[in-house]
Amino acid sequence: MSDWSSCPAVERDPERVSGAWVFSGTRVPVTALFENLEDGASTDDFIEWFPGVRRSQVEAVLRHAESSLLVPAE
Repeated sequence: MSDWSSCPAVERDPERVSGAWVFSGTRVPVTALFENLEDGASTDDFIEWFPGVRRSQVEAVLRHAESSLLVPAE
């Protein structure tokens, strides 16, 4: 599980969107990006469908997710 608190492109407020991690300044959950990508959407599609989300935010979220999957060498 990723620690989203270290990703500057997202925020969480218990009073908004049931406390889910969302793209900063929006009500768009981070999970929406991954769900759309899994369904075959491109990042361009996602940015078009969710106009409040900036490309830089999507890129930061994807970098953060990628880094959370990297396993340190032993």
